[in-house]
Amino acid sequence: MNDISQIPAGLPIPQDDGAAAHLTGMRIPSVTLTATDGSQIDLAAIPGTVVVFAYPRTGRPGEPSLTDDWEMIPGARGCTPQTCGFRDLHAEFGALGARVFGLSTQDPAYQREMVERLHVPFPVLSDEKLALAHAMRLPTMDVAGLTLLKRMAWIARDGVIERVFYPVFPPDRNAGDVLAALRDAVSA
Repeated sequence: MNDISQIPAGLPIPQDDGAAAHLTGMRIPSVTLTATDGSQIDLAAIPGTVVVFAYPRTGRPGEPSLTDDWEMIPGARGCTPQTCGFRDLHAEFGALGARVFGLSTQDPAYQREMVERLHVPFPVLSDEKLALAHAMRLPTMDVAGLTLLKRMAWIARDGVIERVFYPVFPPDRNAGDVLAALRDAVSA
């Protein structure tokens, strides 16, 4: 069993399929999602700077992968390291006035277990009904009968997406890349 907190060598690198090209400049549609803290969040209604990182699904230690070939699916492996990256840099995002949210299609109870286990200090949003994914036409993949979000991130201000990170690789460096872009935007 592989350690879900580490990025193994030799993962296939996801290619830019153009599925996120339409997102820069988009006004986020008003869709209410359940957060791991029990609140209802509408990303379109949040003033200021918001950082959202989306991922296929986190695993749980000791449980098997969703499929035997999970690591061979470009962009599938690395959700826990991506989340931990945003966790570890959360204070720095906050110092820049940015609110951080995770996003996946897993149900809130599954996400809450992960948030508690990894000590994640920000809400993770559940799009288990794919309402936001469909409204925004987010990149998805179908695995084992489930529709999962492809790994990506975006920076939005006052409900409008300013910068998109897609595809994301390696996932454990995504938070640092987003933070650097946010710093550059603030200093510009």
